[in-house]
Amino acid sequence: MVKKKLNIGLVGCGFMGRTHSNAFRQVPQFFETGHDLVLKAVCARTRPLAEAFAGNWGYETVETDWRDMVTRPDIDLIDIATPNNSHAEIAVAAAKAGKMVACEKPLGASLADSEAMVRAVEAAGVANMVWYNYRRVPAVTFAKQLVDEGRLGRIFHYRAKFLQDWTMSSDLPQGGAGLWRLDGEVAGSGVTGDLLAHCIDTAMWLNGGISEVSAMTETFIRERHHVGSGKVQPVVIDDASAFLARFDNGSLATFEATRYARGHKALYTLEINGEHGSIAWDLHDLHRLELFDHRDPGATRGWRSIHITDGDHPYMKRWWVPGLQIGYEHSFIHQMADFLEGLDGQGSGVPSFREALGTDRVTDAVLRSAHDRQWVSIANAEL
Repeated sequence: MVKKKLNIGLVGCGFMGRTHSNAFRQVPQFFETGHDLVLKAVCARTRPLAEAFAGNWGYETVETDWRDMVTRPDIDLIDIATPNNSHAEIAVAAAKAGKMVACEKPLGASLADSEAMVRAVEAAGVANMVWYNYRRVPAVTFAKQLVDEGRLGRIFHYRAKFLQDWTMSSDLPQGGAGLWRLDGEVAGSGVTGDLLAHCIDTAMWLNGGISEVSAMTETFIRERHHVGSGKVQPVVIDDASAFLARFDNGSLATFEATRYARGHKALYTLEINGEHGSIAWDLHDLHRLELFDHRDPGATRGWRSIHITDGDHPYMKRWWVPGLQIGYEHSFIHQMADFLEGLDGQGSGVPSFREALGTDRVTDAVLRSAHDRQWVSIANAEL
């Protein structure tokens, strides 16, 4: 099969730039697609940083201004791995230049930004996706199969939490390359857009749309030294966020995220309870799915732990022999493989910008609900 080259331009070379680059390098080794991926260019704020990253990952050229990258005729896909407040400007420009666009989550730093991004890629007719990678963990994908097959029956409850503890010190500053997530002007929001966005995307993928929410948020440390200004400034992002939700199918949900749960670095768990059974998943044991089926014989009825490593489990035939595990980085490889299959007409590149906009509408409603202290309905108005 003659393969078409797909020239990639990466904007941003922090943590997510590394995960995306690893995916670009690994996909052709394990998945058969109609495209050969070429790491054509990487863009960073300084040339030494860009050159070091390019040398490590094998990018052919470097840029220090993303505006130069999006107009290059030798680049097909712009991949955005920058802080949230730059997503919209880069994506809109890339779409207008006729480039495919991939973007880190959340889609935009604000709902208005996200809507502008959707309008841009759809007006240009370019392929697009958002890196909600937890959908591509094989155990989570298998959970989707079980739900869609009706194994759980009618869904009654969904609960998710994402707990961290890395911002608890009052000595930690805000702003700069490492701590922009604490700067409201750059991040847009705190754990709501950072952690809960993952939980919400997965939840709606597994269980359908969310119709209304009632939320509360808290900022525990109200002032921090700002790296950029050199001054002590107010902290305006949310350190913790929790909300109740009602899904379109009538099921009820609880969501919680915080960076103030001492002892937790990245505890992401979800559980779904239905009329026939329940499923549960834990990122710390990501290759396992817990399943309870009430239709089992009473004497042996109980929770079972399914080790998602067999060739008939999602994605696993591409990897090792049954019983051997894969990790976090593989979820990005799976997502890129699915995106390429979508380009080949064999699959879907979801989540698209429009799907990610649905998540941003929920996070926007969560923040408004917490501010107004009342239930907020999720508006799915046309753009």
